[in-house]
Order: sequence, then C-alpha cells, then structure tokens
Amino acid sequence: MNVAVIGASNKPERYSYQAVKLLQEKGHQVYPVHQRIQQIDGLSVFPSLAKVPVPIDTISLYVAADISSLLAKDILAAQPRRVIFNPGAENEDLLGRLKAAGIQPLNACTLVLLRTGQF
Repeated sequence: MNVAVIGASNKPERYSYQAVKLLQEKGHQVYPVHQRIQQIDGLSVFPSLAKVPVPIDTISLYVAADISSLLAKDILAAQPRRVIFNPGAENEDLLGRLKAAGIQPLNACTLVLLRTGQF
C-alpha cells in the first residue's frame, strides 16, 4: 500500500518518524512529505504531496489544522482512499471536505492502527 506521511520528521522521538519506520517494517511503500527535510534514514522525502510520483492509497497527517487546511487542495487532488488524522492533527473543515469528495476520513493514530492490525 502506498502511504504518504505529511509532516514526516527525521527526529526519532517524533511520532511521525516512528510512523514512517513502522509503515516500512509492515511492508508499506512510504512517501514522507515535508518541505524542509530531504531524507529520513536514506528514504527520500518529498517537498509536497503533488511531487509524490505514485497514486496514494492512504495519507497520514501529522500537521496542525492550519497547515492541513493550506494543503487541502493537494490532499483532495491526490484522491486517496482515506486520510488519517493523527492526534493533534484533527481538522473538522477538511474532514467534511473529504467526506463530500468520497474520501474516508479517520481520527485515529497510525501507530496504534499498525500495531493492532487495523491499518
């Protein structure tokens, strides 16, 4: 499964870093997205969702609502099957827009979903 992690970090203590690593461990193709980071442990990081070269099944958000609102156009254009709003990334406006576009929004923790086999 192709998964974009928006707000990916290169700092091991951050949940967005841990999500990138656990997604890889579980066999998913991971596409980290961050404007100012080029690599995470040798994995290329994309400056925007629009630069990801493959169709994305799932987007995992690790950014605050003000940032995801700015990215809404790119998120909707990517037409993922679902978007996971990790704790702290909740955005009711974007959630409504996703539902209207037929994209499943999910307020959940990517790490918990992966560790419990619900991803």
